[in-house]
Amino acid sequence: MVEERLSRIQACLSNVQDPELPFLSITELGMIRGCEIDQNGTAVILLTPTYSGCPATDAIQDDISEAVSEFETNFRVKLVHSPAWTTDWIDNDTREKMKRHGIAPPDGNSADKAFLLGKERKVSCPRCRSANTKMISAFGSTACKAHFQCESCLEPFDHFKCI
Repeated sequence: MVEERLSRIQACLSNVQDPELPFLSITELGMIRGCEIDQNGTAVILLTPTYSGCPATDAIQDDISEAVSEFETNFRVKLVHSPAWTTDWIDNDTREKMKRHGIAPPDGNSADKAFLLGKERKVSCPRCRSANTKMISAFGSTACKAHFQCESCLEPFDHFKCI
């Protein structure tokens, strides 16, 4: 019964979209760190926001509550800040999905401090794959993205920063 309950909640969470990247679910972004039943029988959904000051956190919690409350009444969402979320939690399929939607995913599987240190970054264009790009702004449509332009196809695009 417990396993079935947890399985249903986890399946439901895979349909909760990120409000800033509505083509990705919060599970695809690695924001759900688990789901467990506490000693009182309450389902506890462990959520790690992409960063501690993310303005979408409240909306994500509300979306989780709305989705899960359709079949589960005894649950809560617990914010987990340690370990901090990292782009390492985004799998390769999700990175490819980002490219298909015109966003350059984080490069590699380790945090990149270039943006924090003001160093120049070369990011491949998600449309034409050219490396001939330039950063327009260290902040794109959200704080977790930087805005670039491709010098080959001239298209602007966001790059999801590697943190």
